[in-house]
Amino acid sequence: MPIWAIVCIVIAVILVLWIISSYNKFVRLRNKVEEAFSTMDVYLKKRYDLIPNLVETIKGYTKHESETLEKVVAARNMAVSAKGMDERIASDKHLQTMMGSFFAIAESYPDLKADMHYGELMTQLQGIEKEIANARKFYNAVVMKFNNAVEVFPGNLLAGIFHFSRKPLYEITDSAERENVKVSF
Repeated sequence: MPIWAIVCIVIAVILVLWIISSYNKFVRLRNKVEEAFSTMDVYLKKRYDLIPNLVETIKGYTKHESETLEKVVAARNMAVSAKGMDERIASDKHLQTMMGSFFAIAESYPDLKADMHYGELMTQLQGIEKEIANARKFYNAVVMKFNNAVEVFPGNLLAGIFHFSRKPLYEITDSAERENVKVSF
């Protein structure tokens, strides 16, 4: 067998091995992104389950704040029923915004803040929020690795052939959420 034929076979084998290796890398990264999103989703579900208890506790103290409470419940229901990664991220961002006004109501009622049941629920919610923040960080880190693999040459060639595309990062899109919190005494 001539040398050029052996060289062509070796190059073909190396190319096939590179394609298989790259494809498997994309699959592993995609699965890791889905796992990270699912982990975040578990913590979001915990939050969604806790919100109705908080709303009911606050209702007893805040008869005239029902419109805000109804908006929080509506945002929670929208987040629970969201389908797909993009829709779930968007609906959770909306719920996060609504939770800000929800906490503002609670802050203006000293009797409510002193209620033991409310305090327990808030402690649970704070713990869940920390878990959600950590899960979002992990999700974004994995998505960044995946997106880099999809976009960097020569992987982008295979990503296009095998229909691997960018995944959405979990980002703040509302400019008001980026501003400093104003605290006054």
